[in-house]
Amino acid sequence: MYFILSLSLNAQTLDWENPHVFNINKEDPHATLIPYSSLDKALKTERFSSEFLKILNDNWKFNWVEKPADRPIDFYKESFDDTKWKTIPVPSNWQLQEYGRPIYVNIPYPFEKNPPFIQHDYNPVGSYRYEFTVPKNWDEREIFINFDGVESAFYLWINGNKVGYSQDSRTPAEFNITKYLKPGKNLLAAEVYRWSDGSYLECQDFWRLSGIFRNVYLFSTPKVHIRDFKIVTDLNENYTDANLEITTKLFNYGAEKSENDRIEISLYDGNNKIVQNEVLTTQKSILLHPNDEAVIYLKSKIENPLKWSAEEPNLYTLILKLFDKQNEVTEYLSSKVGFREVEMKNGQLLLNGKPILFKGVDRHEHDPITGHFVTEASMIQDIKLMKQYNINSVRTSHYPNDPRWYELCDEYGIYLIDEANIESHGMGYDPEVTLANKPEWKEAHLDRIKRMYERDKNHASVVIWSMGNEAGDGTNFMAASEWLHQHEKQRPIHYERALLNSHVDLFTPMYDRIWDLEKYAKRYHDRPLILCEYAHAMGNSVGNLQDYWDVIEKYDVLQGGFIWDWVDQGISQTSAKGEKYFAFGGDFGEVKHDANFCLNGLVRADRGVSAKLIEVKKVYQNISFSNWDLKNNLLQIKNKFFFTNLDQFNFNWEIIENGIPIQAGIITDLYLPPQDLKVITIPFKNYTPKPGKEYFLNISATSRSDNSWSKKDHIVAAEQIALPFYEAKIESNDKFTDLKLTENENNISIENKKLNIIFDKKNGTISSYKVNDREFFENGPEPNFWRAPTDNDFGNHLQERCAVWENAGKERKVIDYQVSEVNRGEIQITFNFELAEASSSQSTIYNIFGDGSVSVTNNFHPGKSDLPELPRFGMNMNLLNEFNQVEWYGRGPYENYWDRKTASFIGIYKSTIDELFEFYETPQENSNRTDNRWIIFTNKNDEGIAFVGAPTIDFSASYYTPQDLTLKERGSKHTYELKKNNFINVNIDYKQTGVGGDDSWGARTHNEYTLFPKDYTCSFTIVPITQKKDLENIIN
Repeated sequence: MYFILSLSLNAQTLDWENPHVFNINKEDPHATLIPYSSLDKALKTERFSSEFLKILNDNWKFNWVEKPADRPIDFYKESFDDTKWKTIPVPSNWQLQEYGRPIYVNIPYPFEKNPPFIQHDYNPVGSYRYEFTVPKNWDEREIFINFDGVESAFYLWINGNKVGYSQDSRTPAEFNITKYLKPGKNLLAAEVYRWSDGSYLECQDFWRLSGIFRNVYLFSTPKVHIRDFKIVTDLNENYTDANLEITTKLFNYGAEKSENDRIEISLYDGNNKIVQNEVLTTQKSILLHPNDEAVIYLKSKIENPLKWSAEEPNLYTLILKLFDKQNEVTEYLSSKVGFREVEMKNGQLLLNGKPILFKGVDRHEHDPITGHFVTEASMIQDIKLMKQYNINSVRTSHYPNDPRWYELCDEYGIYLIDEANIESHGMGYDPEVTLANKPEWKEAHLDRIKRMYERDKNHASVVIWSMGNEAGDGTNFMAASEWLHQHEKQRPIHYERALLNSHVDLFTPMYDRIWDLEKYAKRYHDRPLILCEYAHAMGNSVGNLQDYWDVIEKYDVLQGGFIWDWVDQGISQTSAKGEKYFAFGGDFGEVKHDANFCLNGLVRADRGVSAKLIEVKKVYQNISFSNWDLKNNLLQIKNKFFFTNLDQFNFNWEIIENGIPIQAGIITDLYLPPQDLKVITIPFKNYTPKPGKEYFLNISATSRSDNSWSKKDHIVAAEQIALPFYEAKIESNDKFTDLKLTENENNISIENKKLNIIFDKKNGTISSYKVNDREFFENGPEPNFWRAPTDNDFGNHLQERCAVWENAGKERKVIDYQVSEVNRGEIQITFNFELAEASSSQSTIYNIFGDGSVSVTNNFHPGKSDLPELPRFGMNMNLLNEFNQVEWYGRGPYENYWDRKTASFIGIYKSTIDELFEFYETPQENSNRTDNRWIIFTNKNDEGIAFVGAPTIDFSASYYTPQDLTLKERGSKHTYELKKNNFINVNIDYKQTGVGGDDSWGARTHNEYTLFPKDYTCSFTIVPITQKKDLENIIN
C-alpha cells in the first residue's frame, strides 16, 4: 500500500525535510507476529526459529559520505559496482564502526535548528547493499521485509525498484516486497540519512547515533493472512474469572476473492495443555475480496486463570489458526497472554485490584560497545539485575524498545511505561514554538504514537502508555490522547508535560521534591502521582532515597517513581597507552556536547553494580522489619508485596556482638499474605551483655528455591536493628607509662622506649610518628574541610559557593600552642589555628600516651554567620604505602554516606585500598564509610595503625588526595587519567555533607544532611599496631 499525506510545502521539498512525509509504502502497524508451520512450533513462540522468517543480520556492503550531495545516486541499481566498498555489520551504528563521530548532547539538537529543514553541508548518508535469496518453500506466499530500527530516515530499493521510505527510528518499518522479488539472488539497497525532519522529534538525552541498528528480516505469509490481532483480558469484579477478548484483522493479498476461511483460537497453559478444552472459532465463513480486510471479534470466559503481575508473571500461550475452504490450516500464529487488568479507581492505579507501587528506573537502550544495538543477552542481564535489586518497573525512556524487550518483560515480570518516540526538547516548551502545537506536525506525532500502541498492545507488561517526553504540550498531544483513549480501555495515559490537564490520566512530574509530594498528597485524591523521573543518579548520588519512600508509602495517592536512570551511557574506548575507559560527550572531538551528563546510571556501562544500586535494593525491598520488643524477643514483619506470600522465603537471623555473630537461626514456613502484618518471635537465648560491647539483630529474607532471575538463597530483603545493650568499658591503665618531653625552636618531641612522636610547631601537625622505630605517616593529620566535588556538587555550584573551605585547612595559621603534662604518661598539646580565608578558627588537641596511642580532638568554630556549608569536617593524612590492608567496624561493606547508608549495616569488614575505591568515570568524592567505631590499616605482617572513633567517625582511603580528585569543571577528566600516589591518603571525619541526588543541576543536599557552619567537635584516637595482640585488642 502507498501512504503519503498531502504536502503543504512546495513540490520540490525533499521527503526528509517534510513533516507531512514520514511513511511511503510502509505497512500499517500491527502486533509483533510471525507465522509458523505447525502447532508445536507456534507453542514455542520463538519467532526467529520459524521457517517463515529469514534473518538478514550480516555484513552488508556500505558506503558513507558527509553530505547528501556526495551520496552515490545510482547505488541501488543491480549494475552498480560495489566491489571497492567495505562492509559493515548490520545491526550497528555506523559511528561505532569508524564512520563519522558519535555526538552526545542532552537538550540541544546536534544540527542547525530550523524545522523542518536539515543542514545540507553536513548530514551524513549511509548507503547499504545486500544480496539475499528467498527460501523455496515461500513460493506463492506474500513476502515482507521488516526493519526493527533505522535512524533516522531511509529509502528502500529491491532489485533496483524503489519500494518506499520510512521515518520513526524506534518502531518497525515493514514493506511488502513480493512484487519486486525474483528467483535466485535479490538485491536490497537502503539509503539512510543521519538526520531528517523526523530528527526534530527524536531529541532525546542520549548518544546521537545512526544506521540500521536493530534486526532486519524477511517473513512470509499465506495470501490470506491474519495481519493483526488484539488481546484484552477483562477480569470480573472479584478479579478471579476473566473474559478473553480477541479482535483479529484478516487481509487478502491475493488476486482472487477468498471464501469459507475461518479462524480458530485456543489457549494453552504453561505446560502446553489446552485450557478448559474450549476452542474459539468463527461461526461463519469469511468472504474476502482482493486487498480487502475483515475484522473478527471473539470472546470467551476463562475460569480463574493464573494472573499476571511483575511478582508472579504467569503466562499462557494463545494460538490462532487460519483455515481455508478445504478446512486445512494455512497459518499458525501465537502470542503470550498474561491475564491482568489495569484500571483507575478511587484515585489509584490498580493492577488486578491492587494499588501497586512502581519501584522503577528509566532505561535507555545502551551497549558500551555496540551503542543502540542491544543484544538479547544484554536485555536479560538488565532484567535479572533489576529483579535481583528489587526494581519492578521500567520506563522505556524515551522510545519504544526492541520488540524482544517486551517479550522478556512479560516472561520475567517487569511493569512497563511504554514511551512513544517523541521528544522535541531542543525546541523548548513555549506554546508558540513547540512542535506539539504545530498543525503540520500533528500527523507525525499521531503516527509515532499509533505505531507504538499497535506493536505493543498485547504485552501484559505494558501497564501505562506514554505519549513521549519533553516535547512541550498542545493540540497534537490532545489529538493523540483522544486516539489512544478510543483504542485503549484499560491502561492509563502518561505525559509529563501535560501536568494535570485532562488529556492524561496520571500526574507524572519530574524531580519533584519530597515536600512537593507531600503537598500534592494532602491536596489531591483523584489522580495518582507517579514520578516519571527522580533521584538523578549521576556520579556519586542517590542520597535521601529512603526519605522519598517514607513519604510515598505514607499516602495512597503516591504510587512510586522511576529513578533516572539505569545505565551509564559510556562508550568503550582504549587510550593510546592501552587503558580501557568509557567515553562521554567531547571524547570524540565534538564541538557541541554535554560532557559526562550521559553518565547517570545505577550500573556502569558494562553493568558493573554500584553502591547506589545497593541502596536502591534496600529502599525498594518488599518486606519490612520493625517494632522490636526486646523483653519478649518479638519482631513485627510486614509483607509489602501485593501478590506474593512470604512462605516463599526463609528468614535468617543473627545476633552480633561488636560485629561478630554470637547466635544465629532460621525461621521457615512463615505464612504471611500480601500486605499483611505479623509479629514473630526471634528464638535467641538470653545472655549477659559485656562491658564495652554493642549488639545488633541482623535479619534477612532469602529465596527457598531457584527462579528465572536468581538462585536459591538470594537475599530479597534485610534489616539491622540495634539492641539496647551497652555498658561502658572499664578503662585500662596500661597506657600510662612514662614519657619524655623535649622542645626546640621548630619541634616538640615526645618519646619513651616504645614511642617517638614529633610535632611541627609551625603548622601544628605530627611530622613523625614512630612506634618501635616504625614510621606510619608520610604526612601527618591536618584539618580538612574539603571534598572533591561530586557531579551533584557541580550542579549546585558547591565548588564555587564553598570555595573558602578548599584550602582552609592547608592554609591554616598557628596562633598559639600549649603543652602540659596531664598525668604520668600523658602529655597534652593544643594547637590553636586561624582559618583566615574562612574567617573561622579551630583548635586541635593531642593527648599522647605512653603506650603510643594519641587521642585527637578537633574543635571548630565559625567566625561569621554567612559562611557556606562545610563539605566535610575532619582530618586528612597520608600513610605509608605498605599499610594497604584495611579493616573496619562500621557501615559497609559498600561505599556509604550520611544520606545514603540504609543498605550498609554495622559490621566488621575487610578490604584492600584498591578494592575500597568506588569507581566513577570522572574524578570526584568517593569511597566513604560512615559510623565507624574503628578502622585499622595494616601491612602484610599485621603491623599498622588504627583510628578509634569517639564515638564514631567517617573514613575513606585511596591512592588519590582530595586535590587529585578535584576538577575545575564537571566532566573535564577521566578517572583513568589519574596517577596513583605512592602513599595512601586517608580522611578521618566527623562527617561530610550528604551526596544529595534530587537532581544534578541545582538541587542541594537536604538540610538534615548538611554541615551548616556551627561549632563541631571531631574526636578519635590513633593506636599503633605492632603485634597481633594489638590488633586483637582493637577488634575485641
